[in-house]
Amino acid sequence: MNTFNQHPGQEYRAHELHELLGMPTDEASVNGTRSRLGHLTRQGFLAQPGRDRYQKRT
Repeated sequence: MNTFNQHPGQEYRAHELHELLGMPTDEASVNGTRSRLGHLTRQGFLAQPGRDRYQKRT
């Protein structure tokens, strides 16, 4: 969430977040992050402006 808070208008893909944060970019790790991002979207913290794109809800 810190990355989204620092750049509220920026859209990110799960893979981009992993690269930006220096996390492993293997498919299993990225899929886990996609799951978490989907959960945050359903809770109303993030918006999903496009397929596999997430940004902070304004």
